[in-house]
Amino acid sequence: MINKDATKLSKVCHVTSAHSRYDVRIFHKECKSLAKKGFDVILLVNDNLVDEIIDGVHIISTQFKPLNRIQRMIKSKKYLRKKMININADIYHFHDPELLPEAAWMKKRSKKVVFDFHEDVSQQILFKTWIPKKVRKLISSTYKKYEKSKAKNFDALITVTPKFVDRLKHINPNTIMITNYPIIDKETMKTDIQKQRAICFAGGISAQWNHENIIKAIEPIEDIEYVLAGSSSPEYLDKLKNLSGWSKVRYLGRIPHERVKDIYNESMIGMTLLGHDTQVGDEGTLGNTKIFEFMEAGLPVICTNNKLWKKIVKKHECGIAINPDNIIEITNAINNLLDNQYSSALKGKNGKKAVIEEYNWNTQEIELLNLYSLI
Repeated sequence: MINKDATKLSKVCHVTSAHSRYDVRIFHKECKSLAKKGFDVILLVNDNLVDEIIDGVHIISTQFKPLNRIQRMIKSKKYLRKKMININADIYHFHDPELLPEAAWMKKRSKKVVFDFHEDVSQQILFKTWIPKKVRKLISSTYKKYEKSKAKNFDALITVTPKFVDRLKHINPNTIMITNYPIIDKETMKTDIQKQRAICFAGGISAQWNHENIIKAIEPIEDIEYVLAGSSSPEYLDKLKNLSGWSKVRYLGRIPHERVKDIYNESMIGMTLLGHDTQVGDEGTLGNTKIFEFMEAGLPVICTNNKLWKKIVKKHECGIAINPDNIIEITNAINNLLDNQYSSALKGKNGKKAVIEEYNWNTQEIELLNLYSLI
């Protein structure tokens, strides 16, 4: 139950140094949800665009657009601090790990502080290719100690997946999980569009999603197309194009968000094969929305058999969970869903129903508002 005095501390400032002003989690989900419930919401961002008000959210710019990671992590601080002082909010809600010092600084100024850990940074550091491999463990361990020293003093912590919640609760008992479940879009799935014998993926195209194995897996399958949309590094894209199965790929590059819905509507299967060798490991994550986007669109999913996604697929009978490193398993799963269209359609309906009833932002909005009522 949401406290009737939830808006007593009515002025809220969300702060990000790295994300876009229109970031889905920060702006479209959290800020808009708070504004809708009567909070005076300000979103402070690093860019050089004009200030604006959208759906009750006041977007304020530092007027400083960093040219690189170093500028963002070092030079941004003075611009952000000056703006935060001028804003003088009751609650400051931070979204980037590099802002831990700024969060601690605002806490010392007797402000309420919420820190939103979108990812387990200490684990993520171990997979950062721009950090020399021989020092990653040391940096990860050092960061974890620093994170603990700051986060234990904040009024609340938020993160996106169960395993990370458990770790943070040992640092600060006022830790909750707010996932990245999608905002339900009733127009996502259209029933009057003819499905094609196609599998699909839309998003950042990188090795962690095992596109190479998927393309190898479709090579022996007749009459199939892999619809692939999103930006990629030239090196990785060239690697994919050199595969013999590339002839069965329809690569669209980066496309408008509205066009993604059309791809989902026209395809028969959503591919979400996040590697076990990424920072989410064998546990999986609820922070990545890909599997839920496919489910919302009524597509059966072929997903990684990590702990969390395997549990979802089994509970709702909405797809097939497999080992993303096993090309034969990928081929068999695709054939299974293509050749059993009644069963596939049922899995798609089951997934859509699960998102409507459980895996949607409305459920997370309640958690966010309850948290704000208690701090």
